[in-house]
Amino acid sequence: MGEIMEQTVFSVSDINREVKMFLEGTNTFKNIFIEGELSNITYYRSGHLYFTLKDASASVKCAIFRYKYRGVPEDLKEGDLVKIRGSVTLYEANGSYQIVADFLEKSNSLGLLYEKMEMLKKLYFEKGYFSDEIKKQLPKLPINIGVVTADTGAAIRDIINTTHKRFPNVNIYLYPAKVQGEGAAREVSAGIEFFNRMNEEQQLEIDTLIVGRGGGSIEDLWAFNEEAVIEAIYKSEIPVISAVGHEIDNLLSDLVADKRAATPTQAAEILIPEKEKLTDELESKKNLLSKLLLNRVAMMKKELEYRKNNYYIKNFANILDNKKFELMEKEQKLSRELRRIVQKSREQLDYRKQRFDRINLQKIILSEKENLKKKSAELNQIILEFFKNRKKELKYKKAQLSKYSVSDILKQGYTITRKNGKIVKRGIELSKEDRLEIEFSDVKKKVVVK
Repeated sequence: MGEIMEQTVFSVSDINREVKMFLEGTNTFKNIFIEGELSNITYYRSGHLYFTLKDASASVKCAIFRYKYRGVPEDLKEGDLVKIRGSVTLYEANGSYQIVADFLEKSNSLGLLYEKMEMLKKLYFEKGYFSDEIKKQLPKLPINIGVVTADTGAAIRDIINTTHKRFPNVNIYLYPAKVQGEGAAREVSAGIEFFNRMNEEQQLEIDTLIVGRGGGSIEDLWAFNEEAVIEAIYKSEIPVISAVGHEIDNLLSDLVADKRAATPTQAAEILIPEKEKLTDELESKKNLLSKLLLNRVAMMKKELEYRKNNYYIKNFANILDNKKFELMEKEQKLSRELRRIVQKSREQLDYRKQRFDRINLQKIILSEKENLKKKSAELNQIILEFFKNRKKELKYKKAQLSKYSVSDILKQGYTITRKNGKIVKRGIELSKEDRLEIEFSDVKKKVVVK
């Protein structure tokens, strides 16, 4: 066996401590001047300031502590070009380095890239391109997804892996496009227009588009701030998710798209539900629906049993006969009342006739004529009122009786079963091969007991 070489094994804490001592122990990274654009500016109540300093291709985290410098401007904003003086230090807890500055000088102009983007942002905001009211809803479960990104980048691999892991049945269609450099904006917009054209011509049925790429510098991502891309996303009939991997800058594609995702992977996660969770949810809803249906059936059975034993239904024929007798009595009472009124009127006329024979004929005629008119009018009014009241009473009784008619009860969902022309009241009356007639509200059916 060969000799075992001695190895020095460091812990993570040890290595971070050694790197920190190296960085802070050399004069190379002490009191150096750095110039760049401001981003991620955060003021703390303590007076400390944290920010990111960047140029076209890189960025570095920075901090200014109040006890080191109290002259920090209070109007710093994204994109300001500044110059700082500070030293490199390392935060041992996570192994990240930053610049701790003790001086900051602000330039009078914005960074060129940021200034250009701000101009475009203002333009499209005024046009209404960023309004929430025009954003389209994403489908609940897309079947076909169109992706516009580079065919060699990590973005398409992340989308495919995440999608098939969550729901393997989803189809992914790729339009390969440059995502940085000259011509990138033109190819990305062409991809968006291609999928919309395929849908319009019914050659494809794309449910949603994912447009994006992995992270990079502001220059690398600039294609997604170009007018061609913004216009294509805005005009797209297919819902669009902007999935550009970045943390520092807000891209215009994020603002105009129907949905923004921090990374291509997150876009797939937003769009695609997990099949297992969806299946479990559907099963749960199925079980709940079954319980509700069973409860409903049980309640209906109880209701039918109650109606079956209802007094009015069981004794419908007798109740109907009683109502008929009540009606006949009312008619007889009305007839007797009319005869009484007529008889009384005749007696009054006879009395008037006798008086007429005794007194001046002319005078009586005139007087009685007037009285007769009055009495006739009163009588007519009494008769009309009497008949009106009786008519209302009869109408009410008729309406009450109609509730118990056989046709109305049949319309409520009940049936009448007859055997040899007689109504079957109990199931014990039925035997195998009995021929029955079942009467519904609209038809009668012949059946045989099995």
